[in-house]
Amino acid sequence: MGRRRRMSRSNTDRLDSLTHREADWTGLRVLVAGLGVSGFAAADALLDRGAHVIVVDGSASDSSPAMAERARILEILDAELRLGPDHVSRMPSDPVDLVVTSPGWAPTQPLLAAAAEAGVPIWGEVELAWRMRPLEGAAPWLTVTGTNGKTTTVQMLTSILRAAGERAISAGNVGTPILEAVMDPQPFDAIAVELSSFQLHWSESIRPQASACLNVAPDHVDWHGSYDEYARAKGKVYEGTEIACIYNVDDPQTERLVEDADVQEGCRAVGFTLGTPAPSMLGVVGDVLADRAFVEQRRHAAAELASIDDLRGDAPDVAPHLVANALAAAALARAHGVEPGAVRAGLKAFRPEAHRIAHVATIHDIRFVDDSKATNPHAAAASLTAYEHVVWIAGGLLKGADVDDLVRAAAARLRGVVLIGRDRAQIAEALARHAPDVPVVDVAGTDTGVMDRVVTEAAKLAQAGDVVLLAPAAASMDMFANYGARGDAFAEAVLRHSASGE
Repeated sequence: MGRRRRMSRSNTDRLDSLTHREADWTGLRVLVAGLGVSGFAAADALLDRGAHVIVVDGSASDSSPAMAERARILEILDAELRLGPDHVSRMPSDPVDLVVTSPGWAPTQPLLAAAAEAGVPIWGEVELAWRMRPLEGAAPWLTVTGTNGKTTTVQMLTSILRAAGERAISAGNVGTPILEAVMDPQPFDAIAVELSSFQLHWSESIRPQASACLNVAPDHVDWHGSYDEYARAKGKVYEGTEIACIYNVDDPQTERLVEDADVQEGCRAVGFTLGTPAPSMLGVVGDVLADRAFVEQRRHAAAELASIDDLRGDAPDVAPHLVANALAAAALARAHGVEPGAVRAGLKAFRPEAHRIAHVATIHDIRFVDDSKATNPHAAAASLTAYEHVVWIAGGLLKGADVDDLVRAAAARLRGVVLIGRDRAQIAEALARHAPDVPVVDVAGTDTGVMDRVVTEAAKLAQAGDVVLLAPAAASMDMFANYGARGDAFAEAVLRHSASGE
């Protein structure tokens, strides 16, 4: 076994000094783990600041056209590429001052475990992005995490900020790498940052203007090692917050995470609730989203931000968790200083991405709804509660999640269930325990073409006024490339079913 390599005091001091892009990054020896979108952005930014960069990835450069293009560009920029499985199983023999990891790499990954054992600091790309902000005039970060609802909330927030006349962008886990947003030559006024538990695990020094944890439910426990570690990672979103920590009144764990956070002096805890808001909260009064946190005389007054109808968009109704997301987005925007009128305008302009409670068609007074993004039980539960009578399409890869609570809570709403995917037996067993009278159709095929049968069977179980809901409570990779492909297959099958006249 090789000798353990501990960081020298001088190297530690140097890393501590790298708090902005104008600091001296020249000659820093950085290993970038992963040549995905975020790894490429990290390597590019480090090379721009004069660091010596080694990029490792378990895949070959020709594994995809996108990988080949990223590798070609980094080689032109004088990065050293080491691709293939041998290079991610251990630390290189070369001296390394810092490892910057892509978010999907778990702490148990052999190279990262070896780096930790050797005392080499490990940053995530979000940590690097925070340290790459300009010394003067950096855009404030408004950060969002949670087991479910992150992307919708961040995109609502961005729509609100733009309605207020600000140059704003959604970045982080939502799609645009946060480093790209930070390094943009035209500065932003604010950045709405979606943070996964993976990204938060590898982050330490982020100091957001305002932050929110929407909810916490078991997910990614295999990556973090335990549910407690997963929740602890989520709670890091609040660390160092300047103005307001936004929490979910209906999820007490989010408030506990605020209580445990080390925030800046003067930072407030602001709750959001689907009920009537108390002072220092946002909530719902009748059909109005009301703010009793960011107003003068909040003990006796409230600001009207929007109506529930403003959230409807093209959909025939508004799911409760969409209202909760809107309240969280509004709270972050208000903490940033946005006026109520811009909150309303931004929420009215917002349209959710595909596969998030998307209305596909109404056939014989039966609605077909695609919520393929509901990839865990907590998300599926939120989707199911939006409708009175549901034929539920469920199943896929449960990743060790327990579905008993989900099935127990949803039992009274279920008109029938169609099960798909590798772990459908686990859902069938929960249905037998908690909803024994609900008819269940088990679709055994795991090829993508079975969705036509799934839709046909679901339509047979439904009655006029019901909703056929794809909310699988599970990941999709046993049958589909991703949740988007699963949702597309469902929508296409629904349209074929409609055309058939059945």
